[in-house]
Amino acid sequence: MVKISGVVSGSPAERAGVIPCDCLVSINNHPVRDVLDYMFYAAEENVTLEILRDGKPVAFTLKKGEYDDIGLEFDTFLMDSKQSCRNKCVFCFIDQMPPGMRETLYFKDDDARLSFLQGNYVTLTNLEQSDIDRIIRMKLNINVSVHTTNPELRCRMMNNRFAGEKLKYIRQLAENGIMLNCQIVCCPGLNDGEELRRSLTDLGALMPNISSMAVVPVGLTRFRSGLYPLKPFDKKSAGETIDIIEEFQSQFLEKFGTRTVFPSDEFFLTAERELPEGSYYEDYPQYENGVGMLRSLIDEFKQALESAEWSGEKRSVSIACGYAPYKVISALAEKAEQKFPELCCHIYRIRNDFFGDTITVTGLITAQDLIAQLKEKPLGEELLISSSMLRAEGSIFLDDMTVSDVENALNVRIKPVSNDGFELLDAIMGAEY
Repeated sequence: MVKISGVVSGSPAERAGVIPCDCLVSINNHPVRDVLDYMFYAAEENVTLEILRDGKPVAFTLKKGEYDDIGLEFDTFLMDSKQSCRNKCVFCFIDQMPPGMRETLYFKDDDARLSFLQGNYVTLTNLEQSDIDRIIRMKLNINVSVHTTNPELRCRMMNNRFAGEKLKYIRQLAENGIMLNCQIVCCPGLNDGEELRRSLTDLGALMPNISSMAVVPVGLTRFRSGLYPLKPFDKKSAGETIDIIEEFQSQFLEKFGTRTVFPSDEFFLTAERELPEGSYYEDYPQYENGVGMLRSLIDEFKQALESAEWSGEKRSVSIACGYAPYKVISALAEKAEQKFPELCCHIYRIRNDFFGDTITVTGLITAQDLIAQLKEKPLGEELLISSSMLRAEGSIFLDDMTVSDVENALNVRIKPVSNDGFELLDAIMGAEY
């Protein structure tokens, strides 16, 4: 039962007589506990709502178009509280955050509903068989953080004695036609090497219901005091991991016509290997996991540059990025300068003093590091930053400073840019988009 906070004007629910403060008990005799029940059971054309009003049951029947919303509003998007993580993973990034940051940054989400609705990855450790049955019944494709298919190792890596047992849910979901995207956070000395081979073998046995797999390297900050002694990947170990992944890619490509498993861009950068061509990433199924982002950016930028025309006015801009993509961004800016001599690009790689210099990705750069390292630098008319530096709030960095704070400190206009080659070139050239 969920309290209704509002009813959309003119909606089927309002026309039927539902009012705010009613409590939704069931839809077509199916109990409703959250947004998944609401969306699934309210999709039909003929809907009967069981409502509790002032402690008394009332029924409303309404007709609507199939999949049209019935028009009820609730206090939260999920219609109840978000499910938090029950694990204490040895590689958890949140455990490596400094104290004193805003509370929302310390919340560990592990909610299977958000996996379906927003693409979040979940470990399945806080699910029961009834939850799995519901996922199968509703045919909800989800994203799973696997990390290892070795039950004992999974328990150890997640510090959860049930983590190994819950691996059965992955097989159960796949065998019932649920398509799964999987990720493995790879930690040297734990789940790499032969353990990685084991995991890819086990997951490969569930294909074709494993849609894709991403292998990403563990991220380690300087705030690891008292935590499991992990080490980062180096050139040799990153290369060895790529080799293992590409060994399985060849097998999957021959048997299923798809590579299925992909290393994140960081592996190629750490191994000092050339990024693969765009065809390597197929349709970029693990893009949001940092797989193929740089290749996509390069290809889009080159395509945009081919048809770009210069306005004739001189322009100077600056771009701030992490150490990892610095060479790629510098090369793209150089191509733009070669085509348009009127253009001057200053590219600055920002050392991550906030989290530690082992963190080299752009998305974890903070405002205070930008200010400290760019204070006396020529920045031109605008400073371009990746929008991935900003949190969901829109203009707030991880250290709670705003875009305006940085603009005032550096006396320059800042333009956030998404990981899109066309948008990046437009921003460099000063075009509106």
